[in-house]
Amino acid sequence: MCLLILWCAAAVNAAAAADSARPNIVYVLCDDLGYGDVRALNPEGKIPTPNFDRVAAEGMSFTDVHSGSAVCTPTRYGIVTGRYAWRSRLQRGVLGGLSPTLIRNEQLTVPKLLKSNGYSTACIGKWHLGMDWTRLQGKDVSENDIETSQQVWNVEFSKPVTGGPNSAGFDYYFGISASLDMVPYTFIENDRVAALPTENREFPLMFGRTDGATRKGPAAPGFEAEDMLPTLTKKAVEFLEASSAKEQPFFLYLPLASPHTPILPKESWRNKSGLNPYADFVMQTDASLGEVMAAMDRLHLADNTLLIVTSDNGCSPQARFEELAAKGHNPSFRFRGNKADIFEGGHRIPFLVRWPGQVRPGTRCDQLLCLTDLLATCADLLKAELPSEAGVDSVSFLPALRGTADKPLREAVVHHSINGSFAIRRGNWKLALCADSGGWSSPRPNSAEARGLPDVQLYDLASDIGEQHNVQAQHPDVVASLTALLEEYVADGRSTPGPVQSNDAKIQITRPLAAAAGSSEKTRPKANRKRAKD
Repeated sequence: MCLLILWCAAAVNAAAAADSARPNIVYVLCDDLGYGDVRALNPEGKIPTPNFDRVAAEGMSFTDVHSGSAVCTPTRYGIVTGRYAWRSRLQRGVLGGLSPTLIRNEQLTVPKLLKSNGYSTACIGKWHLGMDWTRLQGKDVSENDIETSQQVWNVEFSKPVTGGPNSAGFDYYFGISASLDMVPYTFIENDRVAALPTENREFPLMFGRTDGATRKGPAAPGFEAEDMLPTLTKKAVEFLEASSAKEQPFFLYLPLASPHTPILPKESWRNKSGLNPYADFVMQTDASLGEVMAAMDRLHLADNTLLIVTSDNGCSPQARFEELAAKGHNPSFRFRGNKADIFEGGHRIPFLVRWPGQVRPGTRCDQLLCLTDLLATCADLLKAELPSEAGVDSVSFLPALRGTADKPLREAVVHHSINGSFAIRRGNWKLALCADSGGWSSPRPNSAEARGLPDVQLYDLASDIGEQHNVQAQHPDVVASLTALLEEYVADGRSTPGPVQSNDAKIQITRPLAAAAGSSEKTRPKANRKRAKD
């Protein structure tokens, strides 16, 4: 009897160990949420965010994590594939709701990796990585841009859509094809629209304002933009409930469409912040996270779930920065710029992780990381070896979660702005290969203000986190070294060790300044030349 009891105890312990080796994974991706919008990261922030703060208190807050781009589509591509999107056909901007798929069928993705290791997978929310709609005969849509007003009815919405989340490895999908200010205004479940769009509609960009509207186009009868967040939250909770009854780990990718435009908080959340509708919408987004966490608690899933909460890029000017600043709130915290920019405010984002028993509560981490790092982290967690052509820009941050990282996990991170400008960050040095913001803040590209500025910008973030002092003239050696490293990352088709890979498209990293920066094979660090040959 004693031996039987000991054997049963050992079996229970082994099962528990196996569960911890394959935790459930919930990845919540907010849309245009600024670093400074999360009270746990910005104590001076004026927006209450109790549920974001709870994740930070019960887990780890990262202070130096970056989206792969300063806008939506390329960042999402990097999360799913572990690859910078500028290696794909998309060299600038974002896709539209009718654009063809960006992820090649043969590419390994996070859900494909997890499925091959026994996970069930679901994506609930905003996809924005292209889908292959059936086009009307003789009609076309923009391949690498948002569809024009003349193209919005050029597809047959009654036909199945391919090349979407199911093709990328998700067992189940429910959501919208792109941003909520792009057509079509209808939900998609797996490979079909949930309701046929037959109306021509638009929505205000912000509640109570009449100075802007979303793109006008196909909408399903009864579809209301303000119902998006509650609907996605409800679907996420339903997935958790169904998953709790199964003896199978799951991956829930929850890319919310908020607080991106249209900024339309439900009536119960309007004027809650005392700031403006954007702040109200952030509060509602925080409450939706709270509903998901409450469901995890109720279903006894929390203890074996790796929960990641982040954003796809910085906050958009559509939040009305001047209104928020007048009341003491800055969505970009102390960083320069905002969504679309090459400056820190464009791509430094909140990143909070809770994993009971693995991540120490209330801890902070200053490791330089990128949202492309999810694929390598999942592989590391599962002790799965990635193929050489997969996750070429992905580095595991599992050592950071477990507190065992005693050195930088990443050599560098590459930044990308909406107009295709590049920057590279290594240590405290950040080199931007443009004279301007690369995006929407001042100095805007091609503006009078930008003309006459140096062709490159170099900042020492250790002493100048606000990127106010361009020191490129004082450090030509740093400019040359970082330019050479970026050129190597492009030429090698990867930024991680491994065999050289090809990029999908020709990439121009500079606007005619590689030679001016002094980059050449001679200026590359010897260690990098060796790694490239390996």
